[in-house]
Amino acid sequence: MPTFAAPDGTRLAHHVEGDGPPLICLPGGPMRDSAYLGTLGGLTAHRRLIRLDLRGTGASEVPQDPASYRCDRLVDDVEALREHLGLDRIDLLAHSAGANLAALYTARHPDRVARLTLVTPSVYAVGIGISAEDRLAVARLRGSEPWFGPAFTALEEITAGRATSDSWEAIAPFAYARWDERARAFEEADEKQRNAEAAAAHAAEGAFSPADTRTALAGFTSPVLVLAGEFDISAPPRAMAEYAELFPNAEFAVQPGAGHMPWLDDAERFVALVESVSSP
Repeated sequence: MPTFAAPDGTRLAHHVEGDGPPLICLPGGPMRDSAYLGTLGGLTAHRRLIRLDLRGTGASEVPQDPASYRCDRLVDDVEALREHLGLDRIDLLAHSAGANLAALYTARHPDRVARLTLVTPSVYAVGIGISAEDRLAVARLRGSEPWFGPAFTALEEITAGRATSDSWEAIAPFAYARWDERARAFEEADEKQRNAEAAAAHAAEGAFSPADTRTALAGFTSPVLVLAGEFDISAPPRAMAEYAELFPNAEFAVQPGAGHMPWLDDAERFVALVESVSSP
């Protein structure tokens, strides 16, 4: 498995699979093993996916300094990967919390990013507000599902600030188009694949400066795709449309019937949407 040295000496792993132009992929979680991205619905038929295991996750080393898990400090790891690969410019895809890192990297190194794809992105890095009603309105679209009642009640508790550990478990079905055996297995893997210590430090004080990042992204003129899932309560389409508006050259797409991991819900449509922007 290929590894390279981060600026502080931490050995980081990356996984290469597929044929075609390289596409660097940043996982979410935050700080989850990149294995969960898999082939991104078969995107490997078109692109050479380079999945980065962020420090302390997957096959990458645990750093000596836990403070280095902070999102803004991970930007240097992505830059080290680009240099290791010998690429002047990169196509970059990020999912969920990984989009915070992608946004910070793009803001700091706009000349190094040729194309940017943000899949159901987290919004902390850019300071977009997501209201309780944004999430509840999307959740109501699932009203005919057999699991809806308890899951919606739990979501109401969470959005009202009365969350319990059971509440978070109960809303899991909202992340998937089908709450079936495959979705349950994917959900169960999250606990094993995520570095809890790293996740806790990821958004520590000082990690994000939304106003500065938004200003930088407003000058980023390369192609961007912001992809939302119709049923995604974590990244509701309304907020994702606002995210796309931060860029001068962005496309916004909503994948019908998809949740937070759209490549699981309709792989063929997902690949077509991503390829529409990410291909050279």
